[in-house]
Order: sequence, then structure tokens, then C-alpha cells
Amino acid sequence: EPYTVKQIVDIYKMISKLSGPNGIIRQTEFFVYSDRDREAIEKCMELGLKFPEITTWIRATKEDFRLVRDLGIRETGILVSCSDYHIFKKMKMTRKQAMDYYLATVADAFEAGVVPRCHLEDITRADFYGFVVPFVNELQKLSRQAGIPVKIRACDTMGYGIPYTEAALPRSVAGIIYGLQQYSDVPSECLEWHGHNDFYKAVVNASTAWLYGACAVNCSLLGIGERTGNVDIITMAMNLFTHGVDPQLDFSDMPKIVECYERLTGMSVGYRQPYSGHLVFAAFSGSHQDAIAKGMHFREEREEKYWTVPYLPLDPHDVNREYETDVIRINSQSGKGGISYILEHNFGYDLPKEMATEVGYFIKGISDHAHKELTPSEILVAFQHEYQNKDEPIALQDISWLREGGSTVADVTLAIGSQLFYLSARGNGPLDAVSNVLKIANPDIKYQFVDYEEHALETDSDSLASAYVVIADDEGNHYWGVGVDSDITMASVYALITAVNRENKVKQFIPTHD
Repeated sequence: EPYTVKQIVDIYKMISKLSGPNGIIRQTEFFVYSDRDREAIEKCMELGLKFPEITTWIRATKEDFRLVRDLGIRETGILVSCSDYHIFKKMKMTRKQAMDYYLATVADAFEAGVVPRCHLEDITRADFYGFVVPFVNELQKLSRQAGIPVKIRACDTMGYGIPYTEAALPRSVAGIIYGLQQYSDVPSECLEWHGHNDFYKAVVNASTAWLYGACAVNCSLLGIGERTGNVDIITMAMNLFTHGVDPQLDFSDMPKIVECYERLTGMSVGYRQPYSGHLVFAAFSGSHQDAIAKGMHFREEREEKYWTVPYLPLDPHDVNREYETDVIRINSQSGKGGISYILEHNFGYDLPKEMATEVGYFIKGISDHAHKELTPSEILVAFQHEYQNKDEPIALQDISWLREGGSTVADVTLAIGSQLFYLSARGNGPLDAVSNVLKIANPDIKYQFVDYEEHALETDSDSLASAYVVIADDEGNHYWGVGVDSDITMASVYALITAVNRENKVKQFIPTHD
């Protein structure tokens, strides 16, 4: 249903904000037929905004021209259909009759002191040299006589335009813009393009028109318009931005723009809508996630000036999107690179390479079993539950160390099930001593210490350390454990106990010493 006055005013204010300080969104169009239309215009004019300038679209009558002038509006659009489909079938006129009618209408606009903007409807199906050029030449004569400029809008009403320079008229977008400039002397500042998206070429055709000399391109927010819509201003502008041309429009909060659009229009933005859709930065594919994660690391390490991350045409932060929730998305098709990136970028865990592979398969298995995408918080909970500070069946109750004769003695209290065990063992260092304690607790525990890594865990809380331990059983199977504590030595102990506990998930643990 038609917009309310408040909706129109809110949309106008949003467009003005997007326009930026230089008024890149130069003008906007309003109807003037109903009381609601005129009230909306008056409310928008009361805002005193410099941009966008309020113009109108009216019927070609003297009364409407006077109405526009009385509202204090400088410029108005006039429909001047130029294809035989419209002239013969809709207007029931000959070409000469249509041209005479249009010229008389434009003369009325000049008489009312209004700048006419002539909308050459259906130009990509018109006889360009037989009707369009002669007609526009007559418009130019009237303009010179009146001392008032006339604007020309080339309207690809059905989206038949083609961006290739080799295309013949009237389909050639470049040819239309070139022809209007060269054969009808239309200056660039008075020439604009209006496209439709029926054949999915609205943005590329508009870009071609702009490159070949059209000073302005008609756009709508997210392509809203008749049938398949018009040129989406977001896609048009962001295409320029990603190719090194700053459109000077304010898209710094794309989620807010989408929210306003959906709230004010009652329509939804497609999840794959370029630049603004919910999933446009999302990577589910393992290979894509791995490339993005490596590209991000490379960029951070080299402090690169330009954006070069694979699979992302621009930095999501430029439009207020987040890597954590918008880029790396985890499901059963994801890879270890994406899962590792989430754990590191969101929560500070820098997994060893071999462990990252195992964790990747573990998390993907959860997603596959649940038939759902996993959020970063769900990934963290699953990771910590399986790998971090596990205390079943073995739980550390107390520990102390004594450095003695070049070695370390560990006095350890372990809880195994419902029993407590007080054990001591000697080793080359604290971790080796605890490892020997665990083997004393049950001689059937057989494992070899394979590797150990540690790092500071960057979180918003107190300073913590994260340690990673991997052990191997007699058959060569590896078991990883992660320990987190404010003390790095204790973190390594928790990591070792976790690894042993994870081994004992497979091999039942029965304590033999007290």
C-alpha cells in the first residue's frame, strides 16, 4: 500500500544521511497528485536539508506545472515516451503527433518557470536517429529560446539495454549516451540514465552510462521499483568503491540501512543481496575459510595498506559487519582453517596445526549430527568441554613441587572417582614429574609425551595462559589436551591430565595405587 507521510519523511531523511556532506544523492522525486503527496513534500521541505533536492514527477498538463511552481519546486520530470510501442499502441498517435504534443508540453513548463526533465521512456526500443535525435534537437531549441535548461533522462524501461560497445542502437547503452551528446548537443550535466533490472543488467548498464558521460544515474534503495526493480544505489556505489573509486556515500552502517529499509517498506532484503544481504560475506566452504583466515593473518603481519584478502571483495568492517559472525560461518562443510580462526580471533586459542585438524573434524561432526550451523559460542563450549581442563576420571586436587638434586619432585593429590590418592614422583621438570605420578597411579597407563606448546590467552578477563599437550599410546594414536590457568606451569599440568583423561575415554582407567 502507499507510504504514509511519516514513512516518506523517514525515507527522505535516511537518503539525506546516505548522501553525505557533498550531496552525492543529488535529487529525489515525489508525486504531487494527492493531499498525502503534497503534505509529505511540505514536511520534507520543512526539514531544511540541502540534499537531496526535492523534484517531482507529474502529468504533462499546465495545471500540474503551476502546482509544482506553487510548491516552490524548481524541477520536474515529464514522461515523453519515445518508442513506437508507446506512441502507436498506448498513445494512439503518429510520431509527428507525439513530438508536437511533447514539445507543447515542455513549452508550458518553460512558461511556468520550471526546469523540465524529459524522461525518454523506452529508449532502448526507440528509433534513435529517426525519432530520438530529432526530438531532442527540438527540445534544445526550445531551451535556448526560453533561457532555461532542459534535462534529458534516457530510460531503459524494460531493461533491454546492453553494456557492450559493439552492440547496435537502440540497445547500446554507450551508443545512446554518445549519440545524445554528439548529435543533440546534450551536455553531460543535463544527461542522466534510468535503468530497470528485468534482465539483471541494471547496475552494469548504469555503470556504462556513467562511464560514457551521463552525469547522473537514477537509483533506488536496494533496487526497489516496478517489476524486478531499478538500479540499486548500494550495489552501484559499492561496485565503484571496491574498484578504487570513492562514491562518497555513507554506507558505514549497512545493517542499520537494511533494518530501516525493512521496517519502512515492509519488504525483506535477500540474504544474498550484494553488499547488504545477511550472507554476502559468509564463508561455509572449508577451502574458502582457510584462504580467508590465512589472508587475514598475512594482512595483519605485513600491515598491508590495500585490501587483498581472498574471497572478500572488501573489508566487512567498512560496512559495520563482523568477521566473527558475518564471515566465517561453521557447519558440516567447514574446514579446520575456519574453525581455528573462530577459536583464535574470538577467544584467543592459537591451536597447534595437528590439533587444529582434529578439532576441525570434531566440530564439523557436531554440526553434521545436529544438522545446523554452529555459532562461535557453541563452538567454544564444545571445544572446552572436549579438550580443556577435563577432570574425569582423574581430577587434580593439590600439588606442590620441590627442586632437588637437579630434578623436580611433585607431591600430588588426585581424585579418581570417589577416591583420593596421595602420590609423589620425580622428573626432569614439573610436567615430567606429574607425568610420572600419573603412571604410578596406574602402571597400565602407557603413553609417550609427543609435544607441548603454550601461549598467553588473549581474553577480556584476567591474564591467562593456554598450554597444549599431545600424548601417543602404543598404537600411535594421539590425544590432545588443553590447560588454561593464570600460571603457565599449572596450565601445562591441566593439559597433560586432560590428554590422559581423553585417552581414558577409550581405555577404562582403574587405579592400582593408593
